[in-house]
Amino acid sequence: MLKWTITFVVLAIIAGVLGFGGIAAGAAGIAKVLFFLFLILFVVSLFTGKRKSI
Repeated sequence: MLKWTITFVVLAIIAGVLGFGGIAAGAAGIAKVLFFLFLILFVVSLFTGKRKSI
């Protein structure tokens, strides 16, 4: 899923440079949603991940 995030961010940057407002806004919106989704999953995995016992 990280691959899709990078794809949408690159698409948003390219669309923004070329001036396609609707496409850029849509791709940037998807990229933001995926970014926050991965951020939440990362924080959850920090707390629920496997820990070495001493």
